[in-house]
Amino acid sequence: LLKILHHLQHAASFDSVESVHTMSFLQTIKSVDFYRKLKKDLQQELTEASITGAALSLVAAVVMIGLIVAEFSSYLAPLTESKVILDHFESSVDDTLQINFNISFPHLKCEYASVDATNFMGTHDAGLAARVSKIRLDEKGKVVGKHEDPKKEPKHTENAKHEGPETSLGLNTVNFEAKHHQYDVMIVNFFAPWCHWCQKLAPVWEQSAKALGEKHTDDNLLVLAKVDCTATESESLCIKYRIDAFPTILVFRKDDTGTTQHESYHGERSVNAITGWAEHFIAQAKKAIPASRSVDSNKDGVADSHNGVGCMISGLLHVQRAPGMLKIQAASDSHDFNWETMDVSHVVNHLSFGPFLSEHAWSVLPAHIAASVGALDDKVFSSDQHIPTTHEHFVKVVRHEVTPHQGKRDPVVSYGYVAHSNNIQKAGEVPTLRLNYDILPIVVSFEKKYQAFYHFITQLCAIVGGVFTVAGIAASLMDKGVQAIRKKQELGKLG
Repeated sequence: LLKILHHLQHAASFDSVESVHTMSFLQTIKSVDFYRKLKKDLQQELTEASITGAALSLVAAVVMIGLIVAEFSSYLAPLTESKVILDHFESSVDDTLQINFNISFPHLKCEYASVDATNFMGTHDAGLAARVSKIRLDEKGKVVGKHEDPKKEPKHTENAKHEGPETSLGLNTVNFEAKHHQYDVMIVNFFAPWCHWCQKLAPVWEQSAKALGEKHTDDNLLVLAKVDCTATESESLCIKYRIDAFPTILVFRKDDTGTTQHESYHGERSVNAITGWAEHFIAQAKKAIPASRSVDSNKDGVADSHNGVGCMISGLLHVQRAPGMLKIQAASDSHDFNWETMDVSHVVNHLSFGPFLSEHAWSVLPAHIAASVGALDDKVFSSDQHIPTTHEHFVKVVRHEVTPHQGKRDPVVSYGYVAHSNNIQKAGEVPTLRLNYDILPIVVSFEKKYQAFYHFITQLCAIVGGVFTVAGIAASLMDKGVQAIRKKQELGKLG
């Protein structure tokens, strides 16, 4: 029994020592409490509510809620980070860039429109014509039909001579309208005496008029006529019908109206070719064949005459990543031009660089980047009438890489550009459209990111603590101010 009692006393003393150590440890933990509380029975004695404190508390709560809502909206919105790096080519394929263009010329015929591409080293794109298409347009800009360039320039009868009186009908502003409606079909050669090609055509034209007149003597079905565009009495006619290439052969019909499109002849310049082509219009006037404004008299697959006063030129080129130029102007191996009336006014329907973008790519691109992809699209550039005007566009091209946030998708690559346009007007200038491009060797990278969650929590803590602290300082200052005023009032120092 004594041993048992001794063991019980020893255990009780051990438990008491253990509880003392536990209490000591808890007291140590409590000593580092940053947020000590007032005892409940002392709260009423040590704290006091006030109207100013309540007002500040409400203001602080409203400010706190507003800042939390704003921070939450910022947390949900993506952030765009951008950086500029030097572009580098990983393979020889990357050394070239695709150019996509579609430009309409309301007053430049497809027969004369010439497209050339060159770089600063003078290298020309030899295969350009195969990748460029031309669409004929009417006066309102509507599509008339696709233009096919002839495989070779029209032949001319060499050293032709016409003996005897002139048989073609001479026209001017005085008799033009009367003769126009006298014949079912009137084919007019608009020429200039100084034109080399007009001089070669003149005897052929007279022989053709004589041959048709001898064959069709008793009717007013068709007549071949001519207009000297340098003569004072006929100059206004050439301006009216926008004759800027010599010779220009147009077809007029008796039932023409003011809006009628007159087809032009671009076939072989020989008596047999011209008379054979004219016979088609005689057959049309006699209702022997259906009326048509596109005639292929020699059946070679290329129309000898067709209508269309304008041209829409589109193409897709691959050029080296070096400064270069795309040039469009009138050119012909069988016409002379009056540069004073040549008009290269144009509408840039589309101009872009690089591969065409998919719908997904357009949805990823930021608005300002998407707008730069086709910065010149739908822009109109006009020339002053009777003043030779060259239009120049200077384009700086930059590569953009936009990385979407969703998943680990590859970045969307696009090419944007900024453009500056200028007109050159001076005598002797050949009216031309010059598109000068410079592909900059830099990449502007954009990446969408969202704010990290820990950053959002840190901001919330800063908002709550900051507003609470500032409100506390304001409350303290207000209380001290009120106490100072009351003290002066008690001492009678307020007056």
